[in-house]
Amino acid sequence: MSLNSVNIMGNLTRDPEMKYIPSGKAVCSLSIANNRVFTKNGEKVTEVSYFDVDVWGVAAENCSKYLTKGSGIIVEGRLRQDRWEKDGKTQSRVRIVANGIHFLPKKQSNAAEPSAAYGGEKTADMHAPAEASPENTAWEE
Repeated sequence: MSLNSVNIMGNLTRDPEMKYIPSGKAVCSLSIANNRVFTKNGEKVTEVSYFDVDVWGVAAENCSKYLTKGSGIIVEGRLRQDRWEKDGKTQSRVRIVANGIHFLPKKQSNAAEPSAAYGGEKTADMHAPAEASPENTAWEE
C-alpha cells in the first residue's frame, strides 16, 4: 500500500507560466515559497522552502488568469519525481501535481477582515466558468 499526499500553503514566487500540451490540455507551472518559523538557541529562525507545482485543465487556466507573483494559495496534491539522463548521470526533481488549488484572500489593510488562513478562503466548484471571481474560486483536477 502507498500514500502520496501533500498539503501546502505559500505565496507565488513568480507569475504563473501557462502552456498547452499537444493534446490541447492546459498546464500551469507555479512556484511557491513556504515559510517555517521556529526557535533555535532562543532565537527566532525563518526557514524558507520553495516548491514547483503543476496545475492542469480548467484549474490551470484560472490560475493563469487570476494569480500573480505574491498571491497566496493552498495546494492539495501529490508528489511526482521526474528522472532523466544528462551527460551520463541520472538527474531528478520532485514537483507537486495539484489536485486542488485554493486562492487565499489578498492582504487587506483593515485588521477586522478575515486573515489569509486556511479557514478564511472562499471556494467554489472546479467547473466554475472562467469568469468566476478569483476570491471565490478553487478547483480540483
